[in-house]
Amino acid sequence: MKYLHLVWAALTRRKVRTGLTLLSVVVAFVLFGLLESVNSVFTTAGQTVGAAHRLITISKMGLFNPMPVSLEAQIRAVRGVGAVSRYSFFGGTYQSPKNVIGTLFAVQRNFFDLYPEFKIAPSALRAFDATQTGAIVGAALARKYHWKVGDQIPIKSMIYPRKGGSYIWTFDLVGIYHARTPLEEQDFLFRWHYFDEARAFGKGTVGLFVEKIAHPRQASRIAAAIDALSVNSGHETKTQSDSAFAVDFLSQYVDLGLIVHAIMGAVFFTLMLLTGNTMAQAVRERTPELAVLKTLGFSNRSVLSLVLAESVLLVILGGALGLLLAAAVVHVLQGQMGAQLPMMPVGGGIWLRGIVVMALIGLAVGALPARRGMRLRIVDALSGR
Repeated sequence: MKYLHLVWAALTRRKVRTGLTLLSVVVAFVLFGLLESVNSVFTTAGQTVGAAHRLITISKMGLFNPMPVSLEAQIRAVRGVGAVSRYSFFGGTYQSPKNVIGTLFAVQRNFFDLYPEFKIAPSALRAFDATQTGAIVGAALARKYHWKVGDQIPIKSMIYPRKGGSYIWTFDLVGIYHARTPLEEQDFLFRWHYFDEARAFGKGTVGLFVEKIAHPRQASRIAAAIDALSVNSGHETKTQSDSAFAVDFLSQYVDLGLIVHAIMGAVFFTLMLLTGNTMAQAVRERTPELAVLKTLGFSNRSVLSLVLAESVLLVILGGALGLLLAAAVVHVLQGQMGAQLPMMPVGGGIWLRGIVVMALIGLAVGALPARRGMRLRIVDALSGR
């Protein structure tokens, strides 16, 4: 640490170049923090229920393995469960195979009681109750396809034919719900009883149960009790928080871990080239100064350590600032979008991984320039050779 002033003086020798390099490091680690925040959700999803307000129960074999409707009464009897609603994933396309609606569900009327964040007019709920083919959609989804209340919407199911063999289901739009963010306004919801009566197969089975629990701190116990109902049966269940379920649902379509690692690999490779070039130029420009240091008694190891310290300090300064900015961005986004945004705070685990990456990059980009400085011959350096 006693030579920190020498390292700092070397970094600030070319302020513009150092500043631009520092900016590139900051941007790289802002991206690292944001991607790790998202990836951490997928990594830890399902490991714990935590203090959830709602639980989701699906078949242990996966979302598309149905459970008997009779299980609903047993779940309702579990101590701590306040209300239960059933719904099934439908899945379909609108007008064109390209217009896939992946958030299309058959739901019970009390679904809206369990999701109070979905704001909908009482008249729309009454119309939903009174209309066999009634449907309610999110405002963002309605804007996307220019739907309005009163429209008849034909949906081609990707899974369920109607009795008679047709895959075309026509729904009457009776209401549009609003939520805090467009991300929460993507659902297409229609009556579960209509779906169950009209489908060609699977009658009396359901894809998911959602439970509202009275005491969130008891979520783990309640989830275990629900799953215990079907142990050793042909329809064993898996119960988790609704946020964990959303992550698992998305994981069926995308390997987020692979995407995150591929993006960060490309970013850090580019960063190493840029930072390595900066360090190589800096050492080349200071060749006579390094020779003077050796003349004054600095050993080869000391010169090596000075150059490596300069490289590591540059990356750690930029990386720490980048992670601080990433933490602030995540905090703001979570405040605006709540649990619907799958991101975790930039906490100790991400900081630890980030610091390790910073140190490794700093050592890697400083290794060749430091080796050059260590092997420098005083006579050659001072003579300009």
